[in-house]
Amino acid sequence: MENKLISIDNMSAGYDDFIAINNINLDIFEKDFIGIIGPNGGGKTTLMKVILGLLKPCAGQVVYYDHGQAVDKIPTGYLPQRNNIDHRFPISVQDVVSSGLLTDKLFARNNKDIKSRTEEVLEMIGMTDKRRNSIGELSGGQMQRVMLGRAIINKPRLLVLDEPNSYIDKRFEEKLYQLLREINKDTTILMVSHEVTSLVDMVNRTVSIDGTLKPADLTCPYHHNH
Repeated sequence: MENKLISIDNMSAGYDDFIAINNINLDIFEKDFIGIIGPNGGGKTTLMKVILGLLKPCAGQVVYYDHGQAVDKIPTGYLPQRNNIDHRFPISVQDVVSSGLLTDKLFARNNKDIKSRTEEVLEMIGMTDKRRNSIGELSGGQMQRVMLGRAIINKPRLLVLDEPNSYIDKRFEEKLYQLLREINKDTTILMVSHEVTSLVDMVNRTVSIDGTLKPADLTCPYHHNH
């Protein structure tokens, strides 16, 4: 097995007086492709938020690793189930995709590299011909592709996908899975999905989360990291 990327130890998390996930233990390794399954309200999104650093655990810990050394964080890409971009905002497809590099110090000062990487990603997601289109002109499936491009442009070590096939048109679905297989050669992928059948051929293991919200035995203040 590859090197450990994330270690989750006796971790609980939730909101206000409710625990969504309780006492989770999970090791995630480099180049893992993990399918996370479970019922609505079972805690899948809560687990994602903790891994992404958007929600602090109430108990236990999440440790990230870089070649065996514990680190504060790792480069991460995230494709949420619903994007919160205002479709009326006059921004082009290529600008949304390249915005995923704005916080990347390696790319920040080199416009040539940004342009080259953006072109590469537009090709990967099949949106080269729409690069100059405003996002308001896109279908739901096309927008999902653009957001995937934004999530992978900085070559993250971890890619988190929350129901990525929710809005994907069937024509692109197979292309999406091919793309994820390619990305998985260098990147660990966590994918939340109700579609167990579509996951089976892709993942190397599945994790079932069923911690339907229940009253907390421990104090679990609802606190996001901003």
